[in-house]
Amino acid sequence: MELIKTNHIDASVCPIARTAEIISGKWTLLIIRDLASGVKRFNQLERSLHGISPKTLSERLRSLEEEGVIIRQTFAEMPPRVEYSLTVKGLDLCNVIESMRSYGKRWLCNE
Repeated sequence: MELIKTNHIDASVCPIARTAEIISGKWTLLIIRDLASGVKRFNQLERSLHGISPKTLSERLRSLEEEGVIIRQTFAEMPPRVEYSLTVKGLDLCNVIESMRSYGKRWLCNE
């Protein structure tokens, strides 16, 4: 019998592990943070996330869309316009980010 490895954790295994799988990619939480303030276009996200490559941003956005965390809306204009926004599932992650912000302010940052 051959074992098949997958990159995804079975949703029934552990909700913490499953959530970590979704948000663990570099830049992912920062993309969600930026979208928490409203709809953004690709170039707005790219400018906001200093140091992210366009390829990485595209990959993260695609992954978040596949997970149902964001919505990608395309407008048939010239030039084409694409906007990203959080779904209800994505908005719920804002609580996680806010908890991380509070923890960081209390324990990690000198303010």
